[in-house]
Amino acid sequence: QVQLVESGGGLVQAGGSLRLSCAASGRTFSSYVMGWFRQGPGKEREFVAAISWRNNNTYYTDSMKGRVTISRDNAKNTVYLQMNSLKPEDTAVYYCAARHGLRPVADNGRYDYWGQGTQVTVSS
Repeated sequence: QVQLVESGGGLVQAGGSLRLSCAASGRTFSSYVMGWFRQGPGKEREFVAAISWRNNNTYYTDSMKGRVTISRDNAKNTVYLQMNSLKPEDTAVYYCAARHGLRPVADNGRYDYWGQGTQVTVSS
């Protein structure tokens, strides 16, 4: 059973930084892509970033490129999302997701497993 557990969310002032973590368990993830998505109040879930576990290829949404970095720690089976220069519009629940494959993609319908999410609130 795949489990994805996010952590690291919280309240931060505009301009601040947060690092989200996603601890993955339940199988070997070497042939998986890990993604981060977010869903703001009254908005649809949107793609933020993804990383291929095998070859470390990454893919970012244009709206956050330059402010976020996705990375992985193989030894800890954990994926991170470093977010800098946060804005109030970044306020959302951030979700970790996993899909079997090698290519990072933005389509949330192609991800098979999801975490429960972690709340990020950016105050102005």
